[in-house]
Parts: sequence; C-alpha cells; structure tokens
Amino acid sequence: MDRWMGDLAPQLRALDELAAHDGHMTRAADSLGIPQSSMSRRIHALEKTLGLRLVIQYGRTVRLTPTAVRLADRARDPLHALEAAVEAIAGEADAHHGTVRLGFPLTMGSGRLPTLIAEFHRRTPGIRLQIKQAHGSQLKTDLKSGELDVAVMIPATDEVRHTVIGAQPILAVLPAQHRLAGRKRLRLNELRDEPFIANPVSYNLRQLTETWCAAAGFTPQIAVEITEFATMHELIGRGLGIALLPHDERSAPDTVEIALTPNTYQREIALAWASTAVTPPSRRLLAFIREHF
Repeated sequence: MDRWMGDLAPQLRALDELAAHDGHMTRAADSLGIPQSSMSRRIHALEKTLGLRLVIQYGRTVRLTPTAVRLADRARDPLHALEAAVEAIAGEADAHHGTVRLGFPLTMGSGRLPTLIAEFHRRTPGIRLQIKQAHGSQLKTDLKSGELDVAVMIPATDEVRHTVIGAQPILAVLPAQHRLAGRKRLRLNELRDEPFIANPVSYNLRQLTETWCAAAGFTPQIAVEITEFATMHELIGRGLGIALLPHDERSAPDTVEIALTPNTYQREIALAWASTAVTPPSRRLLAFIREHF
C-alpha cells in the first residue's frame, strides 16, 4: 500500500495524463501542475518499476506503446475514483465550494441551459464551473474517461449513466426570402428539392436528417457540409441552402425557423454524469439541472 500511494499512483496518473494529451509531455505536465522534468521522471520511474518500455520518442512528443495504452486505460477509472473519493470526503464539510467540470452540446450555447448556468452561479458563487462545449461523441468520451463530471447530452446513450430531462424540437431553417418562408408549418417532403446544409456524417443531427428524409421519401441533397452550427445559419441566410436544426436565439437575421409537422422531429436531452460526480458540488449541480431544466 505504501508503495502504491508513494510511487505507483503518481506515476500511473502521469501516464494517464500523457495518454490524454496524445504524448505531449509539456501539456500533460501543465495539466498536473508539475514541471516537465518531474513528468519525465515519473514516466521513466514507472518503466523501471514495471521493466517495460512505455514511451517512444516521436519528434517533439512521445508515442505510447500498446502496453502503455492498455495500462493507462485500465488504471484510469481506479485513479479517477480515488481522486473523486478524496474530493468527496474533503468536500463534505463544505458543499458550497469546489469545482465541477460541465459539458454540453454545441447546439445548446444559447437559451435555456446558459440561463440555468447563470442562475446556478448566482446561487452558488463559491462553486467554480469548468465548461466545455463539444460534439456528442466527445462528451461521451470525456465522461467515460473522467475528464468531465457532468454533461448535458444529445442524444442519450446507454454507455454512460444518465436520465432523460427533456426533448429538443428540430425545425426547418430557411432563408428569409425563400418561397416557403411565410409558412407556419411544413411537411418534410415539401423540402425534397432543396439543397441542404448539414453536419458531417458522424454527427447525430446529420444521421437523423438522413433518416427523417428517407422516411419522407427522398434523399437530401447535401450542398454544404460543415461542423459549426452558427456558420450554418449564416450560410442559410446567404441562400446556400436549408437545414434541419434546433431553435437558436442567436440565429442569423436573414433566416426563418419553421415548425415541422407532425411534431415528432425531436431529440432526447439527457443529463449524464461520470464516476467522478460524487462531490457535493457535482451533486448539487446535478440536482439543480434536474429540478429546473
């Protein structure tokens, strides 16, 4: 036990951080708050302890060996669980201070969720939020690795613990000068001849767009493929095409949002948490979002 706490735990934590930063020794050291020289010593000490080669020099970075990758993967959950347990015990006397790492999708950067975050901060100014917006698959990866404590996700996934807290309606977004721009509701098949602006195929919304269009009897003609939702609105306003998107309070002025009928075009919104979300601040944020979303 003494050896584990004194030597192996810091060394394995260094290996885990090095893996998370793709072999960038300086970035991994900065993340741990230690000098790069200390980072290197921990990795070399672990190699000596195990009698195994863990890293290979590769330009200005190092490359983890397959053995090192497997070791980092297997050590990650116990390390994060240990850190979370210590933080939970240390924080039991004060549930009003601490740090929570929160993630949410790119499509939720305006409206309800930012309002809730602002209200949570007003009520608990001693709790510091580290916020990350990312693609859904990245949020899932960060929760599983312990890089995030809490995340609002679209869609829900059984790969992480979660509860469904709502639904996100999907609308047709058209240029303001479009022939259908004055309509209050549209059927999806009315857009069959329109050029579409869409996310890359790995995005959930792109997959749903293709699935819904196929059910409506056509294949969407993708004129532009782009990752950024704000830029999609800008391109729609300039007449490059139309898109299926959630409501955005910051949408470009030259676009209109029109509801689709029937009202089944929507995505589940889930509140998910990692094994690290055991600290009082994390539990407080989870409870607040569940209650007010």
